[in-house]
Amino acid sequence: MTEVKLHANVSSPFSCRVVWALQLKGIQYDYIVEDIIYKKSAQLLKLNPVHKKIPILEHGEKTICESMIIIEYIEETWPQNPLMPTDPYERAVARFWVKLADDKIPAIWRVFLTKGEEQEKSKKESLEMLRAIEDHAGLEKKKYFGGDRIGIVDIAFGMMVLWYGVIEEVLGVKLFEAQAFPRLHAWTMHFKNLPVIKENLPDRDYLMAGFIDYRDNVLAYL
Repeated sequence: MTEVKLHANVSSPFSCRVVWALQLKGIQYDYIVEDIIYKKSAQLLKLNPVHKKIPILEHGEKTICESMIIIEYIEETWPQNPLMPTDPYERAVARFWVKLADDKIPAIWRVFLTKGEEQEKSKKESLEMLRAIEDHAGLEKKKYFGGDRIGIVDIAFGMMVLWYGVIEEVLGVKLFEAQAFPRLHAWTMHFKNLPVIKENLPDRDYLMAGFIDYRDNVLAYL
């Protein structure tokens, strides 16, 4: 029996964060598919009774929730193929960008699942996040956020390589334009073409169909 189990769903960029980290570390694990929209399992509710969401990592008797907390646990438990820099200052910088990702990425979900004034406000917040990364993350000098190797910050912003585009297509809007954010677009190409990332992305058509259905169901109650 595998010691590590991941409760996740391929449609979730937060689940994919953990999958990428496990794959980059070369850790064997069991993948347990969870339906997080229509029927949450009893096991999911037992393992994460506070937030009732994925991803959830089981490591033996230990249970860890929240994608970036899981990844820090993975980093500290399995030191091979490090995702964090060793220099204390560089680690602090990495944590800054990871926090920004977790603080600001929800705006794109609000764009997706709202309409009217609230949607416009969330569009503005999403564009402000993209501009902050474009202008201040130093990507004009680096292939990835941390340099020449993929790291924890790249994983934190990973939804930009696929999910942003799907959301834009479903809504018929364009936020993440190549001419407006050339450095970020160059980064997405480097990131998503890495075999470990490319091989662990959901099918775009499958993702699109699921997102259309989910949005229609949510908006029906607004």
